[in-house]
Amino acid sequence: MPAAGAAAPPFTEARARRLLASAGERADGAELLALGENAVFALGPPGAPEPLVVRVGRDPSLLERAERELRVADWLERQGVPAVRAARSGVAVVEGHPLTFWRRLAEPVREAVPADLGALLRLVHELPEPPFELPRRDLLSGVERWLRLAGDAVPAADAAYLRARRADFDAAAAELTPVLPPGPLHGDALPRNVHVGPYGPLLVDLETFSDDLREHDLVVLALSLDRYGLEEADYSGFVRAYGWDVREWPGCAVLRGARETAACAWVAQHAPANPAARREFARRVASLREDNAAVRWYAF
Repeated sequence: MPAAGAAAPPFTEARARRLLASAGERADGAELLALGENAVFALGPPGAPEPLVVRVGRDPSLLERAERELRVADWLERQGVPAVRAARSGVAVVEGHPLTFWRRLAEPVREAVPADLGALLRLVHELPEPPFELPRRDLLSGVERWLRLAGDAVPAADAAYLRARRADFDAAAAELTPVLPPGPLHGDALPRNVHVGPYGPLLVDLETFSDDLREHDLVVLALSLDRYGLEEADYSGFVRAYGWDVREWPGCAVLRGARETAACAWVAQHAPANPAARREFARRVASLREDNAAVRWYAF
């Protein structure tokens, strides 16, 4: 680990491979599947005797979340909810970075659609409390960190506007009265977090599982309909599969506004090195300032 006070080395593919090798795995032939909060590597092809996927956490602070994700996967398996399954029960820690190992999924038979997500969320929202603690779904907790990472790459007035907006929506969300009984939820309910294999759809990316208002999971696609170009027919399929349209709930606007605030700040962190991120940030924050819900946002 770096000496006290020393800057941590940048989290690159090469560094993630070194951490993987230090864990005793063959990193040279591993296939990089994703590089974000985690570096995700496939350690064997889908047809191998024991095909694995390993997630290497970008930061030691992700250890607690990695441990919780494994507990969630085990609990969902015992509850019979279709979801990604862990291949090993514990977290490996290398230089402070958490590594978790998962069964590699079969190749998808088709792309997931919102109706697949709606059906899975209905199962999750019927679950009782798990035998371990889940965090609240704090949408706005990352705003300050993301704006700090953005630094001078975004206008100071825009950063101040988002900070004030975060405080307002944080207070408003605390006063909401839900329709659905609060409890376990996925936390990042998008079709990209559903994998449709030969045995049907299942949930992936369990790291944001929370215990809070179930409406959090449903507002995500309502926002996708308004901001990200989701087709009305796809949204209707989601509503039919789940059984309720969150837009009927007065609190929907509050959670939607909180998600928009977080989404703006999330893009800001990429602004220092990416001109496209600066343009997208400017588009998003201007639409919020103008209260223009019709402005299309683009996934980044």
